[in-house]
Amino acid sequence: MLGIVLAALAACGTSPATQLDDDRPVVLTTFTVLADMARNVAGEHARVESITRVGAEIHEYEPTPSDLVRAQAADLLLANGMNLELWFEQFTDPLDVPTRVVTEGVETIPVASGDYAGHPNPHAWMSPDEALVYVDNIRDALSELDPDHAADYAANAEAYQAEITEIGEFLRAELATVPEEQRVLVTCEGAFSYLARDTGLTEKYLWPMNAEGEGTPQQIASVVEFVREHNVPAVFCESTVNDSAQRQVARETGAVLGEPLYVDSLSDANGPVPTYLDLLRHDAEAIVAGLTGQGGRS
Repeated sequence: MLGIVLAALAACGTSPATQLDDDRPVVLTTFTVLADMARNVAGEHARVESITRVGAEIHEYEPTPSDLVRAQAADLLLANGMNLELWFEQFTDPLDVPTRVVTEGVETIPVASGDYAGHPNPHAWMSPDEALVYVDNIRDALSELDPDHAADYAANAEAYQAEITEIGEFLRAELATVPEEQRVLVTCEGAFSYLARDTGLTEKYLWPMNAEGEGTPQQIASVVEFVREHNVPAVFCESTVNDSAQRQVARETGAVLGEPLYVDSLSDANGPVPTYLDLLRHDAEAIVAGLTGQGGRS
């Protein structure tokens, strides 16, 4: 079916990428965080776009015919891999476009339970340390695609990695201000394993990945018991998922529901996290505010 759609669209010659007066390579990423990373490395030498839009749930995204048009005209596709984009393999099957997985070489953490137990947790960009590996892989992919600008990609990557390192230091310093007995991060999805590892937080979540059943009575009961046992002052949920189960946890335990955390998607330009660096800063500040009683939602 995808092949039929592609053939029809190609026959119409309607690819938006070929209509623009822009001869730079076109790089498509699977989600907005990767797009921002790639833009920082590409600079002016490539046009970078995200397949999924701001606010999209990326695990089980359903590509549209227009997504296929854009991908067919792209020069490079960048994906996270590690079962994050459950739709991506089928999406790329009919395409003859180079694809790179940008998590090659990260120090992975296994998913603890569910259908993907034992497989790598895919949210490695939530560790600034692992994000440096992402940038290396993006730099190498762009340099292979466009070797004439390899020196610029290398310089851009080095400068961007310095910014990520600086944000990583800020993140650790912020979370270190939380008293040790309150350093517990309770979220909807298990998307913060890398952040918890890097900053010494104890992690608890309702479900391990969005592909799992979300907010079941058993999951809620387990988190309620945990929050009560550890006297957790605030619980959190991600911006792209339904927070109703976590609201129930907050009601039953008296914990505050903290400000939404951003993981799988950036915000638009006027929102709180228009860039990946903003995402890390926002999440650190929101976690600290919630766990120290300085912020939350009704």
